[in-house]
Amino acid sequence: MRLIKGMIYTDRMCFEPGGLFVEEDHIEKIERYEESTLTEKERETYVLPGLMDIHFHGCAGYDVCDGTMEAIREIASYELAHGVTTICPTTMTLSEERLTDICEVCLEAVKTQTLESGVLLKDVVRGIYLEGPFVSLEKKGAQNPAYIQKADLEMLKHLQQTAGGLIRVVAIAPETEGAMACIREGGDSFRFSIAHTCADYETAKAAMEAGAHQVTHLYNAMPPFTHRAPGVIGAAAEDERTMVELICDGLHIHPSVVKSTFKLFGAERVILISDSMKATGLEDGEYALGGQPVTVKGNLAVLRDGTIAASVTNLYDCMRTAIRMGVPKEAAVRAASYNPAKAVGLESECGVLAPGRKADILLADREFALVEVIKAGRVVKV
Repeated sequence: MRLIKGMIYTDRMCFEPGGLFVEEDHIEKIERYEESTLTEKERETYVLPGLMDIHFHGCAGYDVCDGTMEAIREIASYELAHGVTTICPTTMTLSEERLTDICEVCLEAVKTQTLESGVLLKDVVRGIYLEGPFVSLEKKGAQNPAYIQKADLEMLKHLQQTAGGLIRVVAIAPETEGAMACIREGGDSFRFSIAHTCADYETAKAAMEAGAHQVTHLYNAMPPFTHRAPGVIGAAAEDERTMVELICDGLHIHPSVVKSTFKLFGAERVILISDSMKATGLEDGEYALGGQPVTVKGNLAVLRDGTIAASVTNLYDCMRTAIRMGVPKEAAVRAASYNPAKAVGLESECGVLAPGRKADILLADREFALVEVIKAGRVVKV
């Protein structure tokens, strides 16, 4: 049994001095200590739950839309090494045939693959997020317009069957043809997230009443929040059931807006996402996203027309950026661990350090630099 001492992020969503006991693949118990009983090094050690990224496309030169076992393995390995112990890789707007192939490969990979670290892929990849093809042409962002189509619940059911139930979130523009009916009729099988949309306040509110209780990358690819036209953002703020995704790479959203969002929605309704693409972790250069060319310079990725594409920042670094922006560390950790798990129905398994849970644990220093990653009791990064 291993004992880890430090400032532990407990199930009370705050840091408390204590000791966490790891037995094989799970947390055996957590003891609370007086801070004075910890050494200086232990007081400067943060013990966090493994993070969960429910919306990202790729990293380390690979994209889930590559549709290969290698891509899924390498994506999972990179994320693990950077403190993201649970993931839902995200597809782009593609043809039904291509999405079917991707779902098929994802399921086979989850069933059969083991990472070099010895971690089973099925313990890391816990879902698929479909970003498109049911989106607005006017707010397509980096989505390929050639494959945008009207909402089709039968298509979703076919993809879900192919994916063996892995699909957890479906992005949708509620004002588009067939979307509202799709949300109402498919709500028991899919979590719908309002995305790439021109929806006004009334339409967004109707979609939330129909069952769409998430908003994809808030502020991006949707009408702005104004005093006379609150739009999707205003409707989401009013609906206590609705959670919102936030990209905190330092480019997609201004720090003031990030801090204001946590105040408006509360720490319990914000989900930090990376929305990262395959260039994440690599040098500047020319890459592709959803079949479209993307130029990466620093942490900025843009299409040829200058549209900001996905990010090139992993979720752990997004969390650290949020903290540097002024978001309370307790809120930032919750938004990158427990909240995403709750959004996709995995809060009883992921995102919390508690006795009986899998030992998905991160150790960080006082500046939140990542020191160690533990997945199911196995050290995968030191």
